[in-house]
Order: sequence, then structure tokens, then C-alpha cells
Amino acid sequence: MKIAVIGQSVFGQEVYKELRKDGHTIVGVFTIPDKDGKADPLATEAEKDGVPVFKFPRWRLKGQALPEVVSQYEAVGADLNVLPFCSQFIPMEVIERPQHGSIIYHPSLLPRHRGASAINWTLIHGDKKGGFTVFWADDGLDTGPILLQRECEVEPNDTVNTIYKRFLFPEGVKGTVDAVRLIAEGKALKIIQPQEGATYECIQKKDNAKSAEALHNWIRGNDKVPGAWAEVDGQKVTFYGSSLVENGPSANGQPLEIQGASRPAIVTKAGLVLFGNDGKTLLVKNLQFEDGKMIAAAQFFSSGSSAAVELTEEEKTFAKHIKAVWQSILSNVAQIEDSTDFFKSGAASMDVVRLVEEVKLLSNDCQLQNEDVYMNCIFTDFIQMCVRKLRGEDDEEELVVDYVEKKINNMTIKMPHQLFINGQFVDAEGGKTYKTINPTDGTAICEVSLAQISDVNKAVSAAKEAFEEGEWGKMNARDRGRLIYKLADLMEEHQEELATIEAIDSGAVYTLALKTHVGMSIQTFRYFAGWCDKIQGSTIPINQARPNRNLTFTKKEPIGVCAIVIPWNYPLMMLAWKTAACLAAGNTVVLKPAQVTPLTALKFAELAARAGIPKGVVNILPGSGALVGQRLSDHPDVRKLGFTGSTEVGKHIMKSCAVSNVKKVSLELGGKSPLIIFSDCDMDKAVRMGMSSVFFNKGENCIAAGRLFVEDSIHDHFVKRVVEEVKKMKIGDPLDRSTDHGPQNHKAHLDKLVDFCQTGIKEGATLICGGKQVQRPGFFFEPTLFTDVQDHMFIAKEDDVDDVLRRANATEFGLASGVFTRDISKALYVSEKLNAGTVFVNTYNKTDVASPFGGFKQSGFGKDLGQDALNEYLRTKAVTIEY
Repeated sequence: MKIAVIGQSVFGQEVYKELRKDGHTIVGVFTIPDKDGKADPLATEAEKDGVPVFKFPRWRLKGQALPEVVSQYEAVGADLNVLPFCSQFIPMEVIERPQHGSIIYHPSLLPRHRGASAINWTLIHGDKKGGFTVFWADDGLDTGPILLQRECEVEPNDTVNTIYKRFLFPEGVKGTVDAVRLIAEGKALKIIQPQEGATYECIQKKDNAKSAEALHNWIRGNDKVPGAWAEVDGQKVTFYGSSLVENGPSANGQPLEIQGASRPAIVTKAGLVLFGNDGKTLLVKNLQFEDGKMIAAAQFFSSGSSAAVELTEEEKTFAKHIKAVWQSILSNVAQIEDSTDFFKSGAASMDVVRLVEEVKLLSNDCQLQNEDVYMNCIFTDFIQMCVRKLRGEDDEEELVVDYVEKKINNMTIKMPHQLFINGQFVDAEGGKTYKTINPTDGTAICEVSLAQISDVNKAVSAAKEAFEEGEWGKMNARDRGRLIYKLADLMEEHQEELATIEAIDSGAVYTLALKTHVGMSIQTFRYFAGWCDKIQGSTIPINQARPNRNLTFTKKEPIGVCAIVIPWNYPLMMLAWKTAACLAAGNTVVLKPAQVTPLTALKFAELAARAGIPKGVVNILPGSGALVGQRLSDHPDVRKLGFTGSTEVGKHIMKSCAVSNVKKVSLELGGKSPLIIFSDCDMDKAVRMGMSSVFFNKGENCIAAGRLFVEDSIHDHFVKRVVEEVKKMKIGDPLDRSTDHGPQNHKAHLDKLVDFCQTGIKEGATLICGGKQVQRPGFFFEPTLFTDVQDHMFIAKEDDVDDVLRRANATEFGLASGVFTRDISKALYVSEKLNAGTVFVNTYNKTDVASPFGGFKQSGFGKDLGQDALNEYLRTKAVTIEY
């Protein structure tokens, strides 16, 4: 068809482009005149294609159509007028002239919200559904017959900008083009608009004494134009960036009187907290004053300024390039000065988009949002903001942390204790908490938020949105790796603090926590950060569909929302082993730490936020396995669950994941690891490593050697040497640098050890040393050694290699194993025959971030660490093209 496009803006430009792609002839574009020497985007696009462009200031004068305008329009000979976005009044002579009439795009579900600012009114009224209508123009205001409608859900914290970008713009362009296609095919409908439900909003009286939801709807509905304002301290202040607050940061701050409000607002670190007349709250991020200056609401009582950064020579060059961009946009300004105001110099919203995109082209490290321009509209402020972003100093949204502080280990540690959901530390539903205990003395460290099912749902929802709609899912793989590297660097900066928290929360000896618990965690994140841009598919030769040809290739894609449930023995390291691979693959995560050891996971959440990991990507939920773990297993939006823990619980998780939505599962479960010591071993090393295989990390080790097979000829000597070394071990405060053996992780575990020893004695084993709780405060247990035991107990002796292997493999577990011998042939034979995911030869506990780790049989399946771990968090898609 021959089409006249009447309208303006980027939306009109996109409709124009898609209509041309669909094969239609655009016979004329009718748009607004240039502003400050700049053409509208629709005009620019059409002029580039050589399409006639008409820029009428008006179509009518005193209610009458201008003959010369109508004449120029009629000359193009259009079959259909398409009005994708039009701010002018078009006379009926033009509307009715084409063979097929005129169609208009309107951003609401007509007959609701006729007239201007329809998106705003959708939000102001708190509509649960929004959408757009393409209708046939008539002589009324948005009253013509409906041709096509499409709808979407309106989310609780949607703004004009978010709903427009998510749905109304992309789907609106498609819908308008689809409507034209229906007309061309003779299938277009004309549905008379019902009068029932019809609305036309005029000016609405502002009333600050409303419910929190009504205030929120009013603010977001007016963001950015015309702006919801109130009188504050005798001046007009406009509110931007509202969100409803549920279990959010406590409203601790300075009160601020707002005229007509039910009670004073509170200026907090997170922003301006407003109270509805129903007692509920909302949070406002930004404020704008009458002079156009916009500040973060948290800065209301301060100057809102920070010390100016001094630019390097390279940054000065960057600033010159930005000045040139400003000059090209503000062509009516003779010279850009430090005090030049972007908007007072004539810039409009389209210029904001252009400025943001041009700065992005200048530097990939300076990723701006439109909001950054509104917040820094003075040139010198804009430069300072850009330079801070380049340096990684930009803090888009201040992280509010209600720390528990303790002076311990010659430092002050600062521990978050709330749930971490969608980039914020928040209280659990109903304010529920529990005490986390220091195993060194049995005292409470602090109260920790106890997650409920509703908290799990919020966290999963945040992770899903971050994956599907957020920056994380759109980010280049290399940029994702850069953020993970930055996270590892921050962990290294805080390694002493992390190790101290690990020591008081889990009982880990500080020196071991520093080297292994924290040190290996840092290495793990660095290792997987390097993998981010190396995840790739392959091309596959297939039979050609002759005479055509085919290309088949595979893509490795992230799975989506992943749940991770970790144990208490290595709280931070187990988090790292799973989370690093998960994030490197591009997924988002909801992690449940062990209920008894939540504190390093929460500190990790803080560091992840400070590293710039986008909100919603990492969520941490301390809580019970029966509640939080079960809900994660059952949740339909969780697509993968990684678990480390007992075989019994692992089986239950596997079943729940299958029944709910056939989640992908990886399980690292229990072990009963055999260690075989032959007579030709290096005795000193065998004793040292044998003790380490059992007592490393107080024996709280998933691959701890649960069964030692010692060749008969060296058995007694080996036992004697072990007893001598055990007696040298110092049991004590894990923060004491000379301590070898700290407290057991928690009381229930200590009680189990006591029971195990009593059972061993009853079954006839000989207790050589240890076997009882240490008589001091805390959960200390003596290193213990039994002899004269059977296979199911602690230590066994045997001569024949094959018989030893049979007994070593006579278990449903297969996590790890070890062998000590100088005979390389024997070592290789034994390592081949042992049924375990890891075999150590002449060493033990030697795990590395590059080596895959995981079990066989009922010790689980799937791998942590190494390249193999990435596959646990990826899916493979095959694509076949015919050409």
C-alpha cells in the first residue's frame, strides 16, 4: 500500500522503518518542524531514504484546515494514513481522505484512558493491566473503532519508562505494523468502542494524605512528565523513582515535613521514605527542585556534592570528546562552559538518549543510564560523574547495610545479618530471626534474619527478572568476567575479615580459614572469571539437504535461575565452588547457606554488590532446609539446583526437583573415603597425610578418610606414630595462631561425634586416644583414634591388594580415595580400580580450582571446579540452518 506516516519521535521512526521492510511504499512523512536546528528522528530517517518530508507547524488555524497544507498532503496520494505518535491536531479532511482512512496508535486499552498521558494514567490509577490500541480515527478524541489491542501485566514498581521500554515500544511497533498488514489483507476489524469503562482524565487534584500504594502510583505515573510534586520546606520539590517498600531498610534518618502528608517523611541512606495514611511506606530515590537541579533523595540535608576528582591527562582528553558531543547536541549554544545546563540550553528527552549512546561509544567502561543525565545536567557535574564511572567509583545506588560490628582478632569486623534480596539487605517476612552461635564459647554472635517462603518467592522473582530483563543477561561475557574479577579482588581486600567471620561462625582455625576457606574461594572466582569469554559451542558436519546445504552449530547458554544449597563445613568455599561457575555461565542465583553458618555468605553478598554485580543476580537466604531448601526445590521458576550435603537429603531434593519441573540437579553428597597405606610408603609423609586426611578442618571434611587400610607389617608402627602426633596437636581458640584443632561446628554435630565413639566402643573397637568432649566452654572434641575395627568403623588392616580394593569399594559411596606407595605400577593399578570421583596418590586433600571434583554412586553426580563445573550451569542448543 501507499502510506502516509503522520507523527514524530523514535517510535514513529521505527514504525516507518518496519513498514518499508514489509514492502509498503511510504509516499510522504508529515512531522513537526526542526527544533534548534535538529530534525525529528522520523524526518531524519525519511530524508535519508529520499522520501518526501513535510514539516508543518500546524494543520489548522482557528479550527479550520489550512488549504495549502491539505493540498500538499493530497498530492502524495496515500491509500492509508498511519499515525504512530502524533502530537498535532489533524483535520478530518486529511483523516478521511485515503481509501482506507487513518489508524492511530494509542498507549492504553481503550476505552480506558482516552486523551493525553495515557501511560501515566494507567499507573496513577494502579491498573493491573496495561497495553495499547490501534484504532480507526474518527472525529472524537480516541473514540474510533478498535482494530487491534494487545495487553501486558503492570508490575508493582513499573514506571512510565519501564513499561514503555518493556512492552509499549517494541510491541507497539509490531502491533502497528501488524494492523497495516491486516488492512492490506482485507482482514482488519472495526470494533465499536463500548461506553462502559470509558475514561478521560483531566487535571487531578494532588492529595498527599493517601495510602502508600496510591502515593506510589501517583509518583510513578507522573515520572518524568509532568512530575509529581509536593511542597517541602516552602519550595516545590518533584519526586522521581518510587517503589513500594516491603520489609525494607528501617526508616532511620532525619524527618522532613511535607505539606498535606499524614506524617513527616524520613530522609534515609536509601532515599526518602514516605508514609501513606494506611501506615505503609514507599521509597523515593530522586528529588528535583524548581531550578531544575536533581539530587539523590538521600542527600536532601547535605549539599549533594562530593569532593571533585582531579582528572588525569587521559581523562581530560575524554572530557574534551564529551564536550564536543554536548556542543553538537546543543548547536544553539555558542560555547559549552563548565556551568552549561543541558536542559536549560534546549535539550529534550531525545537528546538525553543521544548523549547516553554517544558517551557509550566513546568508552565501554562508561555505561550511562538516562537517569545519569537528569541527575548531572550541569556540564562539570556530568564530567565528574563520567570520570567516576570510568574509575569504577560510581555507586549507582548506595548499599544500605545494618551491620553487626565486633572488635575481635585485632580488627573490627562488620557483619550483615539480614536477607539479601534484589540488591538490598532486608528483614525476613514478619521480622523473624534466629541466633547464630560461636562454637568457641557457645555464645550468640548476633540475630540473623530467618527466611520464610514468601522471601524465597521474592528472591526467585528478583533472580528471574535479573536474568530475563536485567543488565546481567545482556552483558558481554568479557564484561561479566571483569565484574567477577573485581569481586575476587574485593574478597582479597577483605580476606582477613572474611577469615575472622568464618572462624567465629564455623570454628575454622583462622590460619586455615585464611589459606583455604577464603584463599581458595578467591582463587575459584578468579579461575571462573577467566572462563566467561571462553564458553563456546562447535560446528557439526551433518548430511546436507541436497541440492541445498546445511550448517549446524551448538550454543552453550545459561540455564536461568539457579538455586544453591551449601553445607556448614566450608561456608564460604562451598559457596564459591558452586556460585563462581554459576555466575560465569551467566545465570542468576538464590543461595541458602547452612542455617548454622550464614555470616560469610551475607558478607559475600555485600562484596558482590560493591563489585557492581547487578541487583537480583545474587540473593542470599539464611533459613531452614525444610522451609527454604524445600521451596527452592519446588519452585517452578528455578531451573537448576546445586546441593552439597547428606545423601539422605540429596535424594529428597532430587525427588522434589523431578516432581516440580524436572530441574537440572547436581549433588555432592556423603562419602566414606578409603585411604590405603602400603608398607613401601614414605612413612613420614603417610603419617602426616593420613592425619590430615582425617583431622583436616577438625574432621569436618566431605572427603575425610573414613576408612584407613594399613598394611599389616607397618600397622603398629603407623598407629604409634599417629598417636604421638595426635598428642602434639593443640586444641583451642581458632583465632590463636598456634591452634591446630578448633571447636566442632555446632552442638548437634558435637553430640553425634560423642555418640559415634560410644557406639564404636560398644562394638568392640579399641579406643587409643581421644573420644570425648574437651572440658572447656564451646564445642571442642578430642582428636580420636580407634584400632581393632571392622570395615564399617574407623580403621582396617589387610594384606592382599585386590582384597583391600574389594573392601575399599564395598560401599555405596565414592567421593574420594587415596593410596600411599612408592610403587608407581601399584599406585596406577589401585587408582584405576578405586570407585571414587577423586583418587589421591601419595597426597590427600589436594584439591585445585582447575581440577573437577565430584563423586560416584551415592556420593552424587555432577562436578564442582574445573571446566566440567561450567557444564552443570549451561545448556546446549543445536541450531541448523539451510541455505
